[in-house]
Amino acid sequence: MSYSVGQVSAFADVTVRTLHHYDKAGLLSPSERSHAGYRLYSEADLARLQQILFYRELGFPLDEIAAIFKEPQANAVEHLRARQRQLSEEIARLQRLAEVAERAIEVQQTGVSLTPQERFEVFGEITFDLSYATEAERKWAHSEGQREAMARAAAHTKEDWRRLMGEATAWRAELLAAFDDGEPANGERTMDLAEEHRLHISRWFTTCPPDMHRRIADDFLADPRAFALVVPPSQQRPGLAAYMSKAVHANAARHAGGPADSEEHR
Repeated sequence: MSYSVGQVSAFADVTVRTLHHYDKAGLLSPSERSHAGYRLYSEADLARLQQILFYRELGFPLDEIAAIFKEPQANAVEHLRARQRQLSEEIARLQRLAEVAERAIEVQQTGVSLTPQERFEVFGEITFDLSYATEAERKWAHSEGQREAMARAAAHTKEDWRRLMGEATAWRAELLAAFDDGEPANGERTMDLAEEHRLHISRWFTTCPPDMHRRIADDFLADPRAFALVVPPSQQRPGLAAYMSKAVHANAARHAGGPADSEEHR
């Protein structure tokens, strides 16, 4: 049985223009003609069209589909596996975007609405990377501390954020001064700054025992986005994240009654 271009267009749910395009591209040409000379599609042509539409649904470009048809046994599985990997990566990317959007909705629902000028006044150069926030949320999803921190952050007023960031700015200036003065990471001055940072987290977000503070400091080394929440890139120095991490670990050891790391930051 044979079918006209219009008939194929109707039951395959593709436009006549698309069928003509496949014809010009050498992918699918009607193999039969009517007595009046009109082009007709055979059953074999329809099976080929099904394959084309299948590959198109998976996102294959036409030139790649043509390559598969040239050597179907050699190419099909290889191309499908490659496309499967691409689709898996895309699914993961879209899932991350969905989670970022969900976090952004939560942020918008906190009730703390700031104009761009207010945001700069409150946060200065500190920016909140939503992709990092999403990853942190997933990483600490089962942490009671993470849930408490998110809940308390959502409840902060504009004035709370101003006070919080004011404290952080003053503390950051002291940290940079200690680093620039060559204070050892395990010295009293630097460990006291680490302790102030730990108490700042406890005061504004969640109870932060020394072990938790160590994990936070480890993130400073593992992910620049984490340290950027503490010291903006424009104020960072080479080795500063490691210096802060060592100070936190030394302070935690001091709390535990053990020896602080004797290694200095220079």
